[in-house]
Amino acid sequence: MLQFAAAAALPIVVAMLVLGGVAKLAAGDSAPGALARLGPAVLVPERFARPAMICCAAGEFALAAALVFADHPAARWLPVVFFSIATYVLWDLRKRRPDAGCGCFGDVSVAPVGLRSIARSAVLTAMAVLVALERVTGADLPALWSGTVAAWIAGYAALLLLLSPEVEELIDRVRYRAPCEQRRIPPGRALSRLKASAAWRAHRPMLAAEEPSDMWRELCWRFFTFPAKDGSEVVFAVYLSGRRPAVKAAVVPPDGAPAIADDSRVPISR
Repeated sequence: MLQFAAAAALPIVVAMLVLGGVAKLAAGDSAPGALARLGPAVLVPERFARPAMICCAAGEFALAAALVFADHPAARWLPVVFFSIATYVLWDLRKRRPDAGCGCFGDVSVAPVGLRSIARSAVLTAMAVLVALERVTGADLPALWSGTVAAWIAGYAALLLLLSPEVEELIDRVRYRAPCEQRRIPPGRALSRLKASAAWRAHRPMLAAEEPSDMWRELCWRFFTFPAKDGSEVVFAVYLSGRRPAVKAAVVPPDGAPAIADDSRVPISR
């Protein structure tokens, strides 16, 4: 029975490590200073908050990969050490910084550290111990897979969801989603949308550089200015909402004449 429980614990532990790492990397889109109030970033000066998140995410990815692919005691016991330290840090953080979020899943973990977050970390520690004691690796899962293992996985998942305050935060974000004008959207995302658009392909031959010389935001539009080979400027406007956002372009002559735009409804001003 313990072997089945360990076989079910392995994919759950790996999934939690991967999700935690991905969420910490995505936390780079947060508002300035927000990372300094989360988990591992609380323990370092604010200027090192982002590197701390990246290092923690890299460590989680490495632990997840080792659990799946390596058949070595260190690969099995290092996650136990990781979750044990995380449990202690959360307990200490709750006493020393009751206003700080755990940062377990990036900026989704903004709620102050509570007993649920600590209990979740303790449960993951116990699951990692079980995996280490039973010496289960990713190569063992196909042979051990059964209805019993699936039931254990479902039970583990239900327990961790119950102990995750992030679920409420995600529901609130979906239910009370901020309007586009107030949403924090990194410029890099809008630039990627621009370079995948037909407007970019149409104007790219006339550009003198691949990177914008200026950028700014107005409400739900992000603007990018690129120098052109003839001395003019090409201004692109990217709408920041929707799966296929509108992308408009305007050519501003060097003599200060009115811009030639492909859609006059887009305001181009600075």
